[in-house]
Amino acid sequence: MSDTPKYRQIAQDLLHKIQDNIYPLNTLIPREIDLARIYHVSRPTIRQAIQSLVDLGLLEKRKHRGTLVKQQHLQQQFMQVIENYNQEIDQKGLIPQTKVLFFSTIAASTSLSEQLQIKPCDSVFKLRRLRYANHNPIVAVTTYLPQVLVPEIEHEDFNQVSLYQCLKDNGQEVVHVRRQLEVKAASKKVANLLQIDPQDPIFYFKTWGFNKQEQIVEYSLASYRGDLNSFVIDINQKSSLNHFSN
Repeated sequence: MSDTPKYRQIAQDLLHKIQDNIYPLNTLIPREIDLARIYHVSRPTIRQAIQSLVDLGLLEKRKHRGTLVKQQHLQQQFMQVIENYNQEIDQKGLIPQTKVLFFSTIAASTSLSEQLQIKPCDSVFKLRRLRYANHNPIVAVTTYLPQVLVPEIEHEDFNQVSLYQCLKDNGQEVVHVRRQLEVKAASKKVANLLQIDPQDPIFYFKTWGFNKQEQIVEYSLASYRGDLNSFVIDINQKSSLNHFSN
């Protein structure tokens, strides 16, 4: 017998049904009385299971209508932690997926060499990926990596492999990052990838990832859907004085 409380087991089963599109977006799940009959439990137990998914932003109670499956607004810790995408999405109870759109070696342009602090025309890996949560495209990201620092990653399958874990395994662990945020209008290309309309708002991040020797091992440009993402920035008094004083 499982030690997991019954309401959590039911909530997990409901979550799977949402993820598998058995209960599609913007539709009502069965009534409490019907779910109680399906799961052979009391209505208070069903109510507790539903509330746990309401708290996660997956369901919404509508007065006189029932409980609606809603589009989840992903609250990202991206601004304050170094964590791979799959871990972050998985911790939210969602299904992460990555699709590699392009991976090849290019010669660094003058502007790219400045960002990576290398010489113009030095060899650089260019990796473009589209990342999903519950089969919805969430972020399109293009990453540049100096080939001289990580020559062994050329044959990695980044559909399956975490970039940051790969860098760590190759002796180039990212130990801190610098991120710059803008809010922009989606280009036609980005809009097509993210399944939004051109000119829709996106969160546009530039990221520089540094190894223990303070070398830049990663420079990334990421476009996050504005309708599905929000970002948490946790600032203490010391950092606010250091970085946000007027």
